[in-house]
Amino acid sequence: MGITMMMLAVVYVFFLGLLMFAGIPPELVLVIAVAMAFFQYFMSDKLVLATTGARVVTAEEEPRLHGIIERLVAIADMPKPKKIAVMDTHVPNAFATGRNPKNAVIAVTRGLLNRLNERELEAVLGHELAHVKNRDVMVLTWASVIVIAAGFLLQMLFCGGHGGGGRRDMGQLMIIMLAVYVGTIIVYFVSQMLIMTLSRYREFAADRGGAVITGSPLQLASALQKISNDMYRIPEKDLRKVEHASAFFIIPALKGNAIATMFSSHPKVEERIERLQEMQRSMERSS
Repeated sequence: MGITMMMLAVVYVFFLGLLMFAGIPPELVLVIAVAMAFFQYFMSDKLVLATTGARVVTAEEEPRLHGIIERLVAIADMPKPKKIAVMDTHVPNAFATGRNPKNAVIAVTRGLLNRLNERELEAVLGHELAHVKNRDVMVLTWASVIVIAAGFLLQMLFCGGHGGGGRRDMGQLMIIMLAVYVGTIIVYFVSQMLIMTLSRYREFAADRGGAVITGSPLQLASALQKISNDMYRIPEKDLRKVEHASAFFIIPALKGNAIATMFSSHPKVEERIERLQEMQRSMERSS
């Protein structure tokens, strides 16, 4: 994760140099990008609940779900999430969002509640609570500022460029604008790939953190295997209804293929399971 963040910092420096070379005020682009990131950061819980259709449930409505989360937050020494929600879909999955542990949202699908046993559900919820404890929404939101800035600049250039460099001749200006356009596209895709790499490492960290909270890596491995296997049985039309939330889910609501794997925000399920099995062996050796 540290190396990935360092590479992102290098891309930031390159992007700022590109803006200065083109005569575009970097402050303008970055201020707008930071403002957009602020909005995303502070509104993430409301936006995700609205787009997924997840419904906030009380302890009276879902005593089993609330009971498990209350046990886990006591073990993890963290506050109970502000909202606990359920998505009415048979696609088995779960997600966590919110800007900090005090304003977190944990959501599960009806399909997950119906398919997993008590220990497996506990393991999945432990994973999601680890995301909250690690403040992954904050980390990934602010890491994404450069993607937001590059995307905004691409829109500016596409909609007519900028007025800087008017004293240069037209040919030179066109070369500069072309260089900036190509450079911005490169920055956008490189930074996007780095952020997805960072996201995959955060998933590994959440797997480990969740297994520490529950004390049972193999239960999370079993849950991941069940969810992954069931995902291949879900009709495409049902997956499309929830695919906009794939980046938040414990396993993306997409059927695997080479392209999807290459650009995924999540590691391969097989690799996650292998690491959890190794963690279990390590725990048994040390006990």
